[in-house]
Amino acid sequence: MTDTPAPAAPSPAPTTLGELRATGTAFRPVKAEIRANLLARLAAGVPSLPGMVGFEDTVLPEVERALIAGHDLVLLGERGQGKTRLIRTLVGLLDEWTPVLVGSELNEHPLAPISVWGHRQVAEHGDATPVGWLHRSERFGEKLATPDTSVGDLIGDVDPIKVAEGRTLGDPETVHYGLVPRTNRGIFSVNELPDLAERIQVALLNVLEERDIQIRGYRVRLPLDLLLVASANPEDYTNRGRIITPLKDRFGAEVRTHYPIELADEIRLLEQEAAVTWPTASGADHLAQPVVPHHLVEIVARFTRLVRESSHVDQRSGVSARFAIAGLETIAASAVRRAAVAGETRPVARVVDLPSIVPASRGKVEFADAGSDPDDDREVEILEHLLRQATAQTFRARCAGLDLTGLQEHFTGGETVESGELVPAPALLGQLGTIPKLAELLGRLGVPEGDQSAEQAAAAVEFALEGLYLTRRLAKDTDGGRTVYGA
Repeated sequence: MTDTPAPAAPSPAPTTLGELRATGTAFRPVKAEIRANLLARLAAGVPSLPGMVGFEDTVLPEVERALIAGHDLVLLGERGQGKTRLIRTLVGLLDEWTPVLVGSELNEHPLAPISVWGHRQVAEHGDATPVGWLHRSERFGEKLATPDTSVGDLIGDVDPIKVAEGRTLGDPETVHYGLVPRTNRGIFSVNELPDLAERIQVALLNVLEERDIQIRGYRVRLPLDLLLVASANPEDYTNRGRIITPLKDRFGAEVRTHYPIELADEIRLLEQEAAVTWPTASGADHLAQPVVPHHLVEIVARFTRLVRESSHVDQRSGVSARFAIAGLETIAASAVRRAAVAGETRPVARVVDLPSIVPASRGKVEFADAGSDPDDDREVEILEHLLRQATAQTFRARCAGLDLTGLQEHFTGGETVESGELVPAPALLGQLGTIPKLAELLGRLGVPEGDQSAEQAAAAVEFALEGLYLTRRLAKDTDGGRTVYGA
């Protein structure tokens, strides 16, 4: 599932079938294993599927009921709603370690072999049959469905080399197993299920219901033990031209996902998923910790929600959570760039970094009039307008009732304050001198007292200036990366 190597096998652990039997270990099917571990988590009051933000009261109860019932399930939702993340999180409900026959292609349990090879191993070696241990991270398989996916990829095919060795064509041991059988005793995921060709969907019917497979016209009896989970776009899944009805009937549960319903969940998701820390070269370690203030995270969250709700955006394609995550990472990168160029001691993102989101995220949005001229700037104008709306909403929410007349009075004599993507914090603050009620402003924006650096102060003041402009209390002029507040 990941490139991280599995941890070392538990020690001491049985290494033969006889030692395994002596421990009193019993065979338990995957779905029973998942059910038991899920119920234990629920009883202990710990999250059943940690990291799934905004699904606690909607999606997760449906998934939990499906798993307790032992159902294979399909997740329906637009792109970027966390379907793949949820599927991969299911792996945490498997036992950390499970015994397998050493050398088995099908991860066979030593007490319940399913292949001809497995039965022969146990018959020949008895209690001396070698036993290995498989980590749960290796019990997950997935396939992104594409039109060129073959039955051989998913189920398997006859191996001509084994036939050439003298075995008969109907011998089960001539089979080269596909991804599904090789995930036996685990969880297998088919992403974007409707994109599978109909003949490939038919090949999954027996896997879901009879739990056996058919290859090249002959039946290989393999009582596969796995949980099959699929994902799909609702529009494709409910269209009979894209998926065969019998396959839909085989899934025990259908669960609809969604984008975060509450703004607070959108913000939590951003803070959890966005990677805003990067390794840096020696001598620039301070640049490894960019800070994106809470009010900027809120702006990005509100911006994402406004884009989703916009009549100019194709609602069928949705606006992925990756849109917001990439935007937040771009803002952090802009702050790091300024710190490196302008010599700031600490990279803290500011309002001046927000415009960098628009060109970076434009390709992640499908507009309703997608057939328009690609050189038309209308799409950029729409995104810029929505970004200003999000900033204004955040300013009203954060600074309602806050007296900013002292800051406004700085401009009564025609003074101006120049900012820009490469203007360092000390240069910005130096133009303003003493700032009335700065501590109260920082408190409103959630900046801890021990973290009120010049960079944090500059971020707060620039947000206040932008808010005054958006509420028509201050003039502003923008020219490329240069911004001038005032007369």
